[in-house]
Amino acid sequence: MKKNPLVQRCLLALIFLAPASTTRAAAAEPPSLFDRQNIAALWIVPYDAKKRGPEERAQMLRELGLTKLAYDWRAEHVPTFNAEIEAMQKHGIEITAWWYPSHKPEILDAIKRHGIHPQLWVCGSRAITVTNHAERIEAEAARIRPIAADAAALGCNVGLYNHREPWFEEQDHQIAIIERLRRDGVTNVGIVFNFHHWRGSLAEFLSLFKRIQPYLLAVNLNGMRSDTTQYPSVRYIGSDDSELAMIRVVEASGWRGTISVIHERGHLDAAEGIKGNLQGLEWVQKELRQPGSGGPKPQEPAPAAKVPPKSTVPSPKSGPKTSK
Repeated sequence: MKKNPLVQRCLLALIFLAPASTTRAAAAEPPSLFDRQNIAALWIVPYDAKKRGPEERAQMLRELGLTKLAYDWRAEHVPTFNAEIEAMQKHGIEITAWWYPSHKPEILDAIKRHGIHPQLWVCGSRAITVTNHAERIEAEAARIRPIAADAAALGCNVGLYNHREPWFEEQDHQIAIIERLRRDGVTNVGIVFNFHHWRGSLAEFLSLFKRIQPYLLAVNLNGMRSDTTQYPSVRYIGSDDSELAMIRVVEASGWRGTISVIHERGHLDAAEGIKGNLQGLEWVQKELRQPGSGGPKPQEPAPAAKVPPKSTVPSPKSGPKTSK
């Protein structure tokens, strides 16, 4: 039987194209939720026993296998905003978020100058004191609206960050603010959910997460004590009782935004703090796949011992000599 040359050519083409198509499809797949490429380091700038500068910080992140930074700062860091961005760009680190407690032209200028697009993370305002719920929503929307306009002009989103003020820390209140802004056509505002500042009931977390998921920009992980209604300390992921169940909810939801791990320990080298969280997250991943397979639970390091100041009062034996 004579073979059809056209069919042969088609088969050969399929053979050669199939691997390339598979490779392209694999390359297009987004990273999984807990891949190092999807994890940002948070609270490593003002909280670092080694007091790293921008270049050292960028090198540290690369050594940890991270490519994202959620940038937090204090007044002394304002002069180094440009150096920070340049160091991160040099080392392939994306600044995914920028702490934005209030209007700061220096931040907007640096973002515009370097063409980056971080989320602007905005926390609650203690200056707003109205107690009526509807009036509070209007007041918060009025506060956020100009920030959102500045962010939109730079191609950035605004993240409402649950911190600093109890009313603002309630996610349902944040949703109400976002919906109020959307009625005015403001569509670049979402939610940053921070484990560390959440004080809700673990039994209600699944339903809460379903409500916030459509608005969710980022999730910041932390160890969570058994009573999640109590204000949590900064703890390594995996070292406490409730974060495993909470992270299971996040993973199962299908949400695939950026995950941040928190350092925020001034007495500890930031590299060690982030490394401890990454190891804790690896333990959590094993436990999610197979309960009991993670081995011993991660442990939060003991705080550095405080050295008492030297006494300035002379002891009786070493007191000043008296003349005879």
